[in-house]
Amino acid sequence: MSVSPSAPASAGSTASTEARTPTQAELLDFVRRTAADAELIASLPLDPEGRTWVRLEGPGGSEAWLIGWPPGTGTGWHDHAESVGAFLTASGELKENSLVARLPTDGWKTLELNEGIDRERLLSAGKGRSFGQHHVHEVLNESTEEHAVSVHAYYPPLPRISRYSRTGQVLRLEQVERPEDWQ
Repeated sequence: MSVSPSAPASAGSTASTEARTPTQAELLDFVRRTAADAELIASLPLDPEGRTWVRLEGPGGSEAWLIGWPPGTGTGWHDHAESVGAFLTASGELKENSLVARLPTDGWKTLELNEGIDRERLLSAGKGRSFGQHHVHEVLNESTEEHAVSVHAYYPPLPRISRYSRTGQVLRLEQVERPEDWQ
């Protein structure tokens, strides 16, 4: 993985100075407008081996990222704790696998998931979605040849990310990461 310079890039939005809490719809609007900035999308350095990213200035104090996905890469199963968010594919295509059931937030290490709670979305360029707190998903670039680029925004800024492994219908909590772990 590559880490970007620590200074946030501006996505050219006056919404970034708002004092109120951004809604899921506003985060989705932000990622849509940012993904339409062809110059910004083209400025992201792409690595053939690992994901690359640049931190952006999101609306209302949100955390935002421009992420490059080499062919065959993904996030693994994870959540964004209490943050709501949105993401949109700017180029290429991403696949999102998600759970429609809300999981307990604490006190478990292994869960057996019920049938029928899995959702799959293919998000080609210009397609995205927003999500609520404790949303559990994985994002993948299943292409064998093309990079994908996406824009993500979260509010409040990510307090932690829980990472999971999954075998069939069994989901296991593997680790909890905090922002200092991503530096």
